[in-house]
Amino acid sequence: MTRFVTFASLGRRTLPNQWDIIALSLIFGAFVLIVHGSRGMLVPLPAPSANAIDLSYLQLPYYALRTTLRMFAAMTASIIFTLTYATIAAKSRRAEMVLIPLLDVLQSVPILGFLSFTVTFFLGLFPGSLLGAECAAIFAIFTSQAWNMAFSFYQSLRTVPRDLSEVVDGFRLSGWQRFWQLETPFAVPGLIWNAMMSMSGGWFFVVASEAISVGDTTIKLPGIGSYLAVAIDQRRVDCVLMAVLAVLVVIVLYDQLVFRPIVAFADKFKVELSASEKGDTPWVLRLYQRTSWLKRATDPVRDAFDWFTSLRIDLPAWGSSRPASRTVSRLIDIVWFALVGLLAAYSVYEVATFVGAALTWHDLIVAMGLTLVTMLRVVVLLALATLFWVPIGVWVGLRPNLAEKVQPLAQFLAAFPANVLFPIAVIGILSFRLNPDIWLSFLIIFGTQWYIVFNVIAGASAYPNDLKEAAANFRITGWSWWRKVILPGIFPYYVTGALTASGGSWNAAIVAEYVKWGDDKVAAHGIGAYIAQATDAGDFPRIVLGVAVMSVFVIMFNRLLWRPLFGFAERRLRIN
Repeated sequence: MTRFVTFASLGRRTLPNQWDIIALSLIFGAFVLIVHGSRGMLVPLPAPSANAIDLSYLQLPYYALRTTLRMFAAMTASIIFTLTYATIAAKSRRAEMVLIPLLDVLQSVPILGFLSFTVTFFLGLFPGSLLGAECAAIFAIFTSQAWNMAFSFYQSLRTVPRDLSEVVDGFRLSGWQRFWQLETPFAVPGLIWNAMMSMSGGWFFVVASEAISVGDTTIKLPGIGSYLAVAIDQRRVDCVLMAVLAVLVVIVLYDQLVFRPIVAFADKFKVELSASEKGDTPWVLRLYQRTSWLKRATDPVRDAFDWFTSLRIDLPAWGSSRPASRTVSRLIDIVWFALVGLLAAYSVYEVATFVGAALTWHDLIVAMGLTLVTMLRVVVLLALATLFWVPIGVWVGLRPNLAEKVQPLAQFLAAFPANVLFPIAVIGILSFRLNPDIWLSFLIIFGTQWYIVFNVIAGASAYPNDLKEAAANFRITGWSWWRKVILPGIFPYYVTGALTASGGSWNAAIVAEYVKWGDDKVAAHGIGAYIAQATDAGDFPRIVLGVAVMSVFVIMFNRLLWRPLFGFAERRLRIN
């Protein structure tokens, strides 16, 4: 009898249970969808289906699948980029002085600017195949996701609590172990929230990324973005609304299946000494915890990752210089900055030569004046967004259950395509003869204010519970609580969000300052409209001039405002 019971129990342990069947069905279903959507990327470039966008409602599920695959491919590339680029910038003083200003420039360059110079490259990699255009679209979406995540990870690496660093030093962990067992876990909560924001930011620019132009030929890749663009061109309001509904459905699905379980998992990495309020366990995690066969099947993956992160690899001690090598370090600094200066001077010379062949000093003055107008617009809108959203973000972030419910709604609002508002903006401005400089401005902040919201919620969610309990014990309330407790705690997160929102606002100006609805066009004064109109006309000298002037202004703006604030947060407001 005992032997029979043993064999029976072994059989139950080796066979999948009912929860395994449900989980495996979801996994296999996801694989089938990925394979079905990926097959369309490999069709020949001149195929008629490559350019035809059918406005039938029945095509929306397939278009949603294709767009979602591009979004997650770009997200994968963004995570790899973040873990390498931001780490090097945080660890190396010399690299930081080049990579962070370069990141400021990259996040200010419009997606149209990236597409203008990358489409030919990717099409050349895969001649005659639609895969080249797919790679160009994925890269364009990547440029709307990666910069925000890199800034968040960089900020987290620079603000690791000193007491935790001392503990790691006491255990004599290697540089590799320190990165994976301290720095990355500390950065995970903020990185996850910024990844959700970046995913939504990709939706905001999906129309521009799925319409690939090569000379006189336009390749509209099957996707929600192209569907929305054709619907706007044909003034199909019903199709526009259906596209928005499809975006909402997709966001709810990947929020439930991907982001909500990851957010719950990241909650264990919060820095705190006492227990905090926990949100409900997502149903996907509960399903996984109830499986038998699937949990055992993932054990080797977990063991392999633990082994990978526990390797004793001594990474170079970037940014530190010993007294004995001070002279050598100074010499390396001179050579390094000389090379960087020469490269920058050469780039300025090439831009000036290209632009100067077709434009005059008057064009430069006009571009600078329009950039000042856009900068004033961005500053005012960021100030209004800060005053409105910081209190709301703190209130939501301090309540995990509420944050869990608000999360999909915030993702949808952040992902809401600005193009949907174009008909309302154009018709309203033309009908009531409104000032475009005022009423088009709100389209700029519509998609970028969510960087502030998500980062403030992330900062409030990651705020140590023991510090909240200490403030309650000392009866710190009212304005004193805001000034001495929560605002210092979330300030590093806010600076990261505001810095990214600032760069995103400059980028969004390309879309928001020049809007179309069918044949009707409305433009505001600003560098965004300048670049958008030059792009429509194929005027490359003015495109380069506008992007160059915008980039210079963004670097100066960040150097004079956001970088000092970031340094203050790193020196004075880190949780020790």
